[in-house]
Amino acid sequence: MILVTGGAGYIGSHAVKALKAAGFEPVIFDNFSTGHRSFIRDTPCVDGDIRNTSHLEKAFARFQIDGVLHFAGKALVPESHQNPAVYYEVNMTGGLRLLSTMRERGAKFVIFSSTCATYGVPETVPIREDCPQHPINPYGESKLAFERALRWFNQSYGIEYLALRYFNAAGADRDGEFGEEHQPETHLIPLVLDAASGRRGSVQVFGTDYPTPDGTCVRDYIHVTDLAEAHVAGLQSLMSGRIRSQALNLGTGSGHSVREVIQTAQRVTGREIAVEETTRRAGDPPVLVAAVDRAHDVLNWTAKNSLEEIVATAWKWHQRKSSSVGG
Repeated sequence: MILVTGGAGYIGSHAVKALKAAGFEPVIFDNFSTGHRSFIRDTPCVDGDIRNTSHLEKAFARFQIDGVLHFAGKALVPESHQNPAVYYEVNMTGGLRLLSTMRERGAKFVIFSSTCATYGVPETVPIREDCPQHPINPYGESKLAFERALRWFNQSYGIEYLALRYFNAAGADRDGEFGEEHQPETHLIPLVLDAASGRRGSVQVFGTDYPTPDGTCVRDYIHVTDLAEAHVAGLQSLMSGRIRSQALNLGTGSGHSVREVIQTAQRVTGREIAVEETTRRAGDPPVLVAAVDRAHDVLNWTAKNSLEEIVATAWKWHQRKSSSVGG
């Protein structure tokens, strides 16, 4: 069985669905601080916090866990500046307790939800996996610290891992079961769709003077179902012994500016979206785009969904969620 920490969250819920489709038996482990109980669909679940060893031991004692998909963690950059202690406590200390429990219980495989934030402001674009990692916020630092711990647990204890460095996860499950719903919402596409639906008056654009074609930040947006499929491909490859422990970027290899995202959302929704231009946010690199050839070569995986498809599935989920709340 495969333990999915944070399995009731946005990306974790999609990964649980992908695991089932591939024939795995997932077990959700979540403390529901940000996860949704409504995302649990006929899947065994343990209420637990990765910082609590007894919670972890309960899960490993109850189920025969062979591997772990590790999504549980803190992931808001502004919050990480305000409270770095909790980011290290959850992302690093909690992660170490998970690894220690895996070691004691004989679970040998872990797929880690890492981030392109470990690179900081990249020296070159597209960003390759061997690009120097110089995080510019506590969130990225805490993720990088755990990546380094994984390397040592691999060398010393034989735990095999993949550190999957996501770029900008977005979109929603095509069946309408799962989508992006955060409190507070900080991600661009849901914010843009909130503006399209009238739930907020406008969407803020932070900086219009970047050295990019239209002056706004450029990011690599990857559909959440593509991410989920990459996790399954990684787990299968690791457990079969076909690949060894390493870090891989997960992105599309194509960048889209903030203005392009807004224009795409206007086409998809057929609605005008009010924009409020404001100053840059500290720590926003102008361009973050993944080099994706290594993930393709290692996992035989390629992201399939375009920005248009990402926004369309997100809009479908957004409308479904809004009608449910309204009803």
